[in-house]
Amino acid sequence: MDGTAIARVRRFQRTVTQRIGALEDAFMGRDRPLGQARVLWEIGRDGSEIRALRARLELDSGYLSRLLRALEADGLVVVEAGGADGRVRTARLTPAGAAERAELDRRSDEAAAALLRPLSAGQRERLVAAMSEVERLLAASMVEVAALDPRQPAARHCLTAYVAELGRRFEGGFDPARSLPAADDELRPPAGLLLVATLHAEPVGCVALKLHRETAEIKRMWVDPSARGLGLGRRLLAEAESRAAGEGVRTLRLETNRALTEAVALYRSSGYTEVPAFNDEPYAHHWFEKHLPGPADQPTRASR
Repeated sequence: MDGTAIARVRRFQRTVTQRIGALEDAFMGRDRPLGQARVLWEIGRDGSEIRALRARLELDSGYLSRLLRALEADGLVVVEAGGADGRVRTARLTPAGAAERAELDRRSDEAAAALLRPLSAGQRERLVAAMSEVERLLAASMVEVAALDPRQPAARHCLTAYVAELGRRFEGGFDPARSLPAADDELRPPAGLLLVATLHAEPVGCVALKLHRETAEIKRMWVDPSARGLGLGRRLLAEAESRAAGEGVRTLRLETNRALTEAVALYRSSGYTEVPAFNDEPYAHHWFEKHLPGPADQPTRASR
């Protein structure tokens, strides 16, 4: 990793934490630090399950418990047990907590305006645009990709969403029973695998591989609309290629529908070549193929 890039990231972090007041014990001039204020805001008007709160903020359960206890002690939050076994806990704002959250919102708006006020109109536009880009890239850096069994809830969510989206976008809809299959047993090792991307512990994308010795098929490529623009489709495709190469695959194949214009563009820009139809998928209009380098294709030390 480039040491200069790391130093610039750290300098950016120091500037931001100082400018937003994260170093102060009394964030926004209130009697609590930033961590407590953020949890109060994140609970929201409708409350939040503790496990969902922990996932969204990516906080250690012990630290989150301490933050919630402090807010409870101040009379701002109540934590209730629910569910059949009483293990599902939900945090809700008290009337005092709702008033404190509203005050934090007001002061946060004032702080944002104060940050922009000294700048010219052009500088404001540049700063806001840069912040949006940083937010997208930070979100992309928080996405995790892992192989899951197709029966796991996160995997089922993605596969169900994939079918639903094709049904909305394909002319005449999409019937999985008419399409070439990618059954659960075909997406488990050694027959294949299913990669699932998660952001804040929520599933946001997937891609599958069906392995056939030196050839493999890419199936079930899907990215949640909330995660588009993060480069996740390209990352999933690259991860699938890496996994396939690790299994000795030399040729990757896939087919897609003409309605999926962004997918067609992704495959072409990722080195896939359009080829004649290699199967009878009724929903396909384009068939693609890509050669993966094998050990014999790697440069030797002498040729470098």
